[in-house]
Amino acid sequence: MIFGVLGGGMIARFHAMAIEAIEGAELGGIYARNPEKAKALGEEFNCPFYSELSDFLNNPDIAIITIATPSGAHLEPSLLAAKAGKHIICEKPLEINPERIQQMINAAEEAGVVLSGIFNRRFNPALQELKTAVKQNRFGQLTLCDAQIKWYRDQAYYDSGAWRGTWQFDGGGALMNQAIHTIDQLLYVVGPVNRLSASVATLTHTGVEVEDTAVALLEFENGAKGTIQASTGCFSSEGHPAQIQICGEHGSVFLKDEKFSVWDFKNGLPVDDKIRNSLMEGDEKPLGANDPNTINYIGHQRNFEDVIDAIKNNRQPLISGKEAMKSVKLITAIYESAKNNGAWITL
Repeated sequence: MIFGVLGGGMIARFHAMAIEAIEGAELGGIYARNPEKAKALGEEFNCPFYSELSDFLNNPDIAIITIATPSGAHLEPSLLAAKAGKHIICEKPLEINPERIQQMINAAEEAGVVLSGIFNRRFNPALQELKTAVKQNRFGQLTLCDAQIKWYRDQAYYDSGAWRGTWQFDGGGALMNQAIHTIDQLLYVVGPVNRLSASVATLTHTGVEVEDTAVALLEFENGAKGTIQASTGCFSSEGHPAQIQICGEHGSVFLKDEKFSVWDFKNGLPVDDKIRNSLMEGDEKPLGANDPNTINYIGHQRNFEDVIDAIKNNRQPLISGKEAMKSVKLITAIYESAKNNGAWITL
């Protein structure tokens, strides 16, 4: 399967690295609006490079386009890629509001192509074990289910691009840009939120339109309560791992990035020993907590491989357009609540 990467920044480079690691996949081209960035990435990965979007999309060999532009610039290239008959894998968030995401879904359906979002943390083996435990009702009644993203971004991060920290291109701050992966994990494991109340603020950065700190109180459809805490103003020398903490009447599990710090059930099963031997935290460095460059491409590779399999087997990918919309719907509801002094919003 031949891929094309649309974007010229750090994340586009991660996409290229992930594609190179996939058996049977090939990087057929890179497009960046900036000719110098296009040339640099093309030469690094020894593939054709383009600074004209039409030339890139008209390459008949490329079957899948991955999109790594700023969040609020996902819609237009997605519509053009669908019109060109290309399958689409688009970075998180799929777009900055549900209405724009729906346009992407409609375009893909009309063109008969696959549309997938990127939530690479969903493919972590530990998260899949947690998902299985919830499906098997090992927790009994879920009680408290939380997401914590206490990360740090210095002022230089926001100053590095005019689009950063803007509603138009970022779509939001700590929630929409950094915490969305962990919020997606929480929804994937626990299920839909019925209603929420929230508060957001910009406490530690200047010259940005969006929040750097947010809290939300959640009531899930299954009766559980929960919280989201998200910030890019939590300094730590090494960074704090992103966490989801799932508790119920029969068990508690705390997931830190890709490993468990707690895996504890009232009624043990043989799988528990296997998990404690292979998926408990050690001395891993937090992923992306202080520096987005510290993420790895393995999750992207798994995400892309799922899309290849979906295309070959005529099925929806795990991160379909509708799945990718769920976290954006939740985050935009948080913003609505915050604008209305914490009013309860029903989803």
